[in-house]
Amino acid sequence: MFQAGQKVLIVSCADDPRATGKTGRIVDEVAPGPLTAGRWTVDRIGIWIAPVLCHRHELRPA
Repeated sequence: MFQAGQKVLIVSCADDPRATGKTGRIVDEVAPGPLTAGRWTVDRIGIWIAPVLCHRHELRPA
């Protein structure tokens, strides 16, 4: 489980491959549900990359 504000490394990202290898911060305050298909929202990745949705297996704590 991740927590809001936690810094994570994006190992892969089907939502936006440009985010792969970058770090960002978890936005969600609760575990993701059906609205996001179980994906976590990650923000603060880069100036040209909008927040992305990533599955748990695509993220690692940084």
